Amino acid sequence: MTGPSGMPGGKKPPLRIVLCSPRGFCAGVVRAIDSVERALALYGPPVYVRHEIVHNRYVVDALKAKGAIFVEDLDEIPNTDAPVVFSAHGVPKSVPEAAKARNFITLDATCPLVTKVHREADIHFRRGREILLIGHAGHPEVIGTIGQLPEGAVTLIQTTEEARDFMPKDAGNLAYVTQTTLSVDDTNEIVEVLNARFPAIVGPHKEDICYATTNRQDAVKLVAPRVEAMIVVGAPNSSNSQRLKEVAERAGCPHAVLMQRAADIDWEKFGAVASLGITAGASAPEVLVEEVLDAFAQRYDVRVETMSATEETMFFPLPRPLRPSEATE
Repeated sequence: MTGPSGMPGGKKPPLRIVLCSPRGFCAGVVRAIDSVERALALYGPPVYVRHEIVHNRYVVDALKAKGAIFVEDLDEIPNTDAPVVFSAHGVPKSVPEAAKARNFITLDATCPLVTKVHREADIHFRRGREILLIGHAGHPEVIGTIGQLPEGAVTLIQTTEEARDFMPKDAGNLAYVTQTTLSVDDTNEIVEVLNARFPAIVGPHKEDICYATTNRQDAVKLVAPRVEAMIVVGAPNSSNSQRLKEVAERAGCPHAVLMQRAADIDWEKFGAVASLGITAGASAPEVLVEEVLDAFAQRYDVRVETMSATEETMFFPLPRPLRPSEATE
């Protein structure tokens, strides 16, 4: 099926667009981006950032244009007085130790909700518990959490199968933590398996999956069954964005796609849809959602409505050295 051409003189077909709310930036992402911008204002360029500050190419490119230099490893940074920012995903303990050894000025933009997971893991370790981390191998947040503790202290569990097969050293002395950006439903399934097998296992006092991940998934669950297609604006390496696409498919949306921006829209695949849901991952700026809306408005007679799962009021202050009161003292 081909999409409408939107040629001048041709009548545009109607399209109902349902925007998911909440969508886009969470408090941790806002804090991380503001940390880099504040560091650039205070210190001037360059400001080095270890790993993408958040997983979004548009955000990273915008900060590069202002003077941020992104590296994957501290070894890529020359000896410098310029500050080094750690990304929102968190880093292993070895990274700030290496930065200190090189006398770098460091600014930690780790999301406070990720830091909470690090602290939980540390408490379990000090209490002698064997620790399971529910998460995805290779994700920087998982690498950072495992890297808080000595090698071998944390076992990664990615699936219900791995939860069923795991053999503990002592079934009565176990704890688990989770990556903050997982599918709520997938994680619940894994936790159910662990609780059934190990009734004494200790979990978080409050779940580790962050409020923003949960809220965005809840909004998609509301909208997905009511539309013919769903667009998730976000990066392919963004865990929470990938989960939103999966949630939309599971909730009954026949066609869900993850895309970075309007230029990625494959008009052939959308065909003559009459209803479309749009959401955005927690690291995707609203300007990219507006760009997608504009692209559809050029081809369709668009009617936009918003469906809300909840209101968000969460706010995280900047890292202490970047707060105005600290910077002026």
